[in-house]
Amino acid sequence: MKKNKYLYKSWLLLFFLIGFAACKKGINDIEKVEEKLTLQISSANIALDENNLGKDIVTFSWNPARPQSDDHLVSYITKLDLVGNNFGSATAIMNYEDDGTFSRSFTSEQLQNWANQKWGIPINKSFTLEFRVVAQWEGGATFESPEVRTVQVNVTPIRTVVFDADKIFLGGSAVPGLSKVEMPKTLENLNQYAYLIDLQPGELQIPVEYNGATNYIASADAATTVKDGTAIGIKMRENAFSWKIETAGKYRVIVNMQKATATIYSPSQALTPKVVTWNGDGGIAQTTTIAELWMHGAVNSFGTPVKMDCKVSLADPQILVYTGGKVGKTKFIVYGGNDNNKNLAYAFSCPLTATGTAQELTLVQGTVAPLSGGSTSAQRNSYYTIPSGTNVIVFDLRNMTILAEKR
Repeated sequence: MKKNKYLYKSWLLLFFLIGFAACKKGINDIEKVEEKLTLQISSANIALDENNLGKDIVTFSWNPARPQSDDHLVSYITKLDLVGNNFGSATAIMNYEDDGTFSRSFTSEQLQNWANQKWGIPINKSFTLEFRVVAQWEGGATFESPEVRTVQVNVTPIRTVVFDADKIFLGGSAVPGLSKVEMPKTLENLNQYAYLIDLQPGELQIPVEYNGATNYIASADAATTVKDGTAIGIKMRENAFSWKIETAGKYRVIVNMQKATATIYSPSQALTPKVVTWNGDGGIAQTTTIAELWMHGAVNSFGTPVKMDCKVSLADPQILVYTGGKVGKTKFIVYGGNDNNKNLAYAFSCPLTATGTAQELTLVQGTVAPLSGGSTSAQRNSYYTIPSGTNVIVFDLRNMTILAEKR
């Protein structure tokens, strides 16, 4: 009896060892995929070139991935993003490359604009980008795993000259009755100064006081003719510089110290407020020139809309700046002067869904978000949530954007 029991255990051990050997052989026999995709970069450290903005500053190139049967179709997708964003759908620059294309280049202008506008990188701060190429297959009888390669590039941005100033003035013979008028800072951008002023034919100067000294803003190309409504590069100089004002009227003068630009709008290029049209009770058309807004939503328990403390920017009458501490879910509505129409009024809020239905989104402090407006039911039932701590909201109705900030 003991002998049979021993034989049983011996045979069981033998079968186990045979099975293990077979499994091990099977694992070792699985053919490894030999990936062929490689990715190269023209330089891992680049400095954006302000003198050749439209010229390629960096090029990524790759060789084809491993070959497959004719039943498989290979495609290449490339992505560029700021390190840390993980190629998010909202931040990555994605391209589906054409057949036979094995490189992707970017210009200084593209990278500088994306750094400032898409990725929110502070002025003059260096940053690191990562570029990824993905080779993937479709078709065929078997699944083929994609090949992925990623490289990084360190970027030195175009240096932006930020002028310092204690005060900025408008002066010269074009300013009637006064030697000079001080320009205030704009609420939406504390590095920007603006003023709407009546001028007469003559010379317009922009003196700058800083640390007890007076210098003058001049056009970078020394041109004295006003480029109506166009931002021009500026520089500082010790001697007085004047623009020629040929026609009397209201002029809007904007100086952006951060971008080192100045813009002068003559009466013929005057900026006008935003005007919207919507249907009130009984389908009666209402036209509203927007100079103020009301909050309506969970921010006020969906009660009577609350008038916002908005100020119209001196740089653009279509920019409204709210300073206050109300936060929460809300839309921003236009009364049009008739309280009975408040529930039908034109509303600004987040964009609708791709299918045109209402939705709710949350603003991120310091990040510009799209703004949508209309008087449809879907638009009036869409909401943005203002994050806690926000005390400034900038509505740019010309470019239809919204920015929440904590200052």
